[in-house]
Parts: sequence; C-alpha cells; structure tokens
Amino acid sequence: MNAPLSPDVVVIGAGVVGLSAAIAAQARGLSVVVFDREGPAAGASAGNAGAFAFTDILPLASPGIIAKAPKWLLDPLGPLSIPPAYALRIAPWMFRFWRACSPARVARSTTAQTALMDLSKAELEAFLTATGTLHMLRKDGNLQVYEGEDEFKASLSGWKAREAHGIEFRHLDADAMAQIQPGIAPRFTHGTFTPGWYSIADPKLYTLALADHFRDKGGLIEIAAVTALKPLADGVEIITSNGARRAGRVVLAAGAFSHRIARTLGEAIPLETERGYNTTLPAAAFDLRTQITFGGHGFVVTRLSTGIRVGGAVELGGLDLPPNFRRSEALLKKAQLFLPGLKAEGGQQWMGFRPSLPDSLPALGRARASDRVIHAFGHGHLGLTQAAGTARIVADLLTGNRPPIDLAAFSPQRF
Repeated sequence: MNAPLSPDVVVIGAGVVGLSAAIAAQARGLSVVVFDREGPAAGASAGNAGAFAFTDILPLASPGIIAKAPKWLLDPLGPLSIPPAYALRIAPWMFRFWRACSPARVARSTTAQTALMDLSKAELEAFLTATGTLHMLRKDGNLQVYEGEDEFKASLSGWKAREAHGIEFRHLDADAMAQIQPGIAPRFTHGTFTPGWYSIADPKLYTLALADHFRDKGGLIEIAAVTALKPLADGVEIITSNGARRAGRVVLAAGAFSHRIARTLGEAIPLETERGYNTTLPAAAFDLRTQITFGGHGFVVTRLSTGIRVGGAVELGGLDLPPNFRRSEALLKKAQLFLPGLKAEGGQQWMGFRPSLPDSLPALGRARASDRVIHAFGHGHLGLTQAAGTARIVADLLTGNRPPIDLAAFSPQRF
C-alpha cells in the first residue's frame, strides 16, 4: 500500500528505533508513515543479542579500548578488526574515535549515556505495556566473567564509574558464579553480576510485534528506499524509490544507512558500521540461565525464546564488503571452549550493521538544514536498549515539548 501524500510525520527506518519513535508519535495524535528499504526488522534489530543493557554506560571509545586495540587488531578474527580493504576509508573515523578516548571526553560521554539509559529504562515497561509486548520482557541479569585476577582487577575502574552512577552489581568468585550459571570453564575465576540488565524474548519477534501494533493503530509501512530529503517552507519532500512524498516532519532513523540520507541535507555526520556476527543455536544447546559476557573476547551468549545466540565483536568494515562468516565460526569455537557443555550443531549464522558514531553516543536532535527533520540514529550496539527513551525524545521534539534530558551531548552537529 502506498503512503498518503502528506502525513504529519514520516519515519525513515522500520527497525526498533524507528518503529518505537513512530509509535510514540502516533500516541501523540500524529499521522505517521514509515518508510524502510526492506521492511520491518530487516537489519540489526533482527539479529542482535536481545539485551536492554542499561548498565552499559561506559563508551566504547575509552582509554581501556585504546590499550587493548593493538593486540585485538593483530587477530583478524578477534574482538576488533578492520578489513585491509577498508582501512583507509575508516581512518578519519578512527582519528575521531581516538580523540573521544581522552578522560575528559569519556567522562562527558558517560554522563550523557547514563541520562539516556535512565530515561530509556524509565520509559520501557510503560512502552511495552502500551504495545502489548510486556510478556516478552525478561529480567535474568548479566554475568560478566574474567580470566584470572589481573583481568578482574583491570575491570574495577569501570565498575567504580558505574557505582558512582547508582548501578547495582556484585562481584563473585567461581563458586558464586556457578550458583547463577553452572557450566562455565574453570579458566574464568571471577565474575560480576548485574541484576538490572534485562532482555527481550527475541529481538526480531519484538520488532515485528511493534510493526503490527503500529499498523493496528492506523499506521502505514511502505517498502521504499529513501534517497534524499529536501526541506520545504511547510514540510519536507522525501525522494524514494517509489517516487516523491511530502510530510510535515521527518524522523531519520535508518540505522547504518542514515548518514547517506543526512548527506543530502548537506550534513556530514561521521557514522560508521560495526559489523556484528552471531550464530543462533537450538534452544537445547545449553542450559543458559543468564546472559554471559566474555568481555575479554568481545562476545556474549544469550538465551532467546528461539534459541541460544552466540555473538558480538566489532568489525569496522562498512556497508559494502561481503560478510566474513569466519568471525561467527571463531566466536562459536570460543564459546565451546568457555562453555564445555555447549552443543554447537544446527546453528544459523548472521551478520548485521550496527550504526556507530566515534564517541559512542547517538545523534539525537534537529537537522541543521531544517528543524522539521529530526535525527535519531547512531546507537551502536544499544539500539534496542535506548529505543524507548529515544522514542520519548523524538515525540517531544515533534510536538514542541521539552525533552526530559539535555540533548547537547547528542547534537548531530557536534562533530
């Protein structure tokens, strides 16, 4: 079905952030149409780890990552990699990432990230209730595990920062870890459990349920690639593969493709792609009772309603290179070593694009070219986590209300 000629709002992107924003705008009485190049839940919203990682307030851009990066980059299948064919293209982004790792900038990013996390957590359950998806929420916590005393001690500064922001956690020895999650290899001698880490039963099914709710409330989703935006005196013209459309306002939430559309407004936003890999195994593959983070190896193991998902790591490789599923295989082999009882047969591999900005904060706010265009992208690996909070902010901006948090640190013009 083609969209009406001029709705109040067009949202570009039918992932979890875009659909959450569309639903929030719809709830304010606005007519909303969503455009997506493939349809609902076709990108990173389908294959992520399903976590509401509200305790994950520390930016990826940090001195600790800078210290680890050289070792990781030497391993082409390690937690962080850059394909040689992409190295020159990503060099400017890496320079900005390096600048964002200064202690002062990390402190500012952490404060801003905490505010968005707190808002997102506060908004989540009401949003799930309103969309009929509360039954999909799980509160199983997260167990971060460490190989030895040195790795554990190296993590303590990060936990001190979380403690300063009121995040609950408890450190564990191997025996206490086994009470929460049996079956972890003895090489992991220490752990930290965060009970405030939630998850969704399955991120793809959740996002599809949001699409159904949006349609049930009168919203329309059109499969069309948006190629350009043109500000008008009384709205915005949207150039799509199905022709030109108009809307009163536009929300740009197209994930890793958003910067290409923003460029047509004259905005050069340094969005890059963290290519994430995983394998989803049958549900009986392991008796998983909480999400496990193997931080030193850059991946997690998650229990979903549809199986056990093993995935993570970061490949900074852009949108066009073919997937390197050896990365999925490498993560699965490690998971077998770390969880000796894991059955690795019958898995399904996946690769998706996480939209990432150098300072680990999303772009949230109005476009420079037109206050009728609102940017809402660049959440990295935290799109699901921050979707409800982002939706609240977007709905406030669309309706002329003051957002509940300061958006200065998230300004799309900060670079």
